[in-house]
Amino acid sequence: MPHGICLFSIVPARKEPNNTSEMLTQLLFGEHYTVLENKEGWIRVKTAFDHYECWINAKQHQALSDTNFKHLQKHPQLYSNDLVHTMYNTLNRLSFPILIGSSLPFYDNKKLSFEAFVFEYDGQVIQANDKKPVKEILSTAFLFLNSPYLWGGKSPFGIDCSGFTQMVYKLNGYVLPRDAYQQVELGSPLSFVDEAEAGDLAFFDNEEGKIVHVGILLNKQEIIHASGSVRVDTFDHYGIFNKDTKKYTHMLRVIKRIL
Repeated sequence: MPHGICLFSIVPARKEPNNTSEMLTQLLFGEHYTVLENKEGWIRVKTAFDHYECWINAKQHQALSDTNFKHLQKHPQLYSNDLVHTMYNTLNRLSFPILIGSSLPFYDNKKLSFEAFVFEYDGQVIQANDKKPVKEILSTAFLFLNSPYLWGGKSPFGIDCSGFTQMVYKLNGYVLPRDAYQQVELGSPLSFVDEAEAGDLAFFDNEEGKIVHVGILLNKQEIIHASGSVRVDTFDHYGIFNKDTKKYTHMLRVIKRIL
């Protein structure tokens, strides 16, 4: 199968092959994928990081050789660790922003060289497989504080609840699936809120019992999550209590320990 790589700051990835379809997620710079299908100017892809299937506009697709794809699969990735930093494309001599969590394929000595491209990047870099302690996970979570909620978003300029948890853990060496209903399958369930520790994931359901929300526990009483914006709210055995509206907004289903 053919492969590709994202060479834009952000690419919207949709449920169906058209511009008005629901945005399921986003591709950040450097993310590579497998092409599953072509249809009228759209490409259905499967992301290498979390095996997520979605559609991107063919105009935003850049082919990646099988050799380079296999290389990226075998070798640990590097990520940008700046909220926003400039990437310079030496081919067209243009600079553009990339966001925290963007991949840096074939990075060496402040350059990314692959296919016919050479990019220059002098920002902060972190190893994908460097598993960090809870303290670092929570510190990363607060980098996204006040980021606006965006369905399907994965950046400080717009992020959803599961995109938030996925990105925070990604930046600390852990791979989580994209959606909350997938993330809830990970880890070990806790029987009581009193057993909860910082870094645990709390999941919330709707009236039909479907998992619809997830957040990261800061302690037994507080949670950081994306709801309207990335915010800190009170948490107990009922769920999340919004300190602004003075109401419960999400009903607790289960707490999972994944570390």
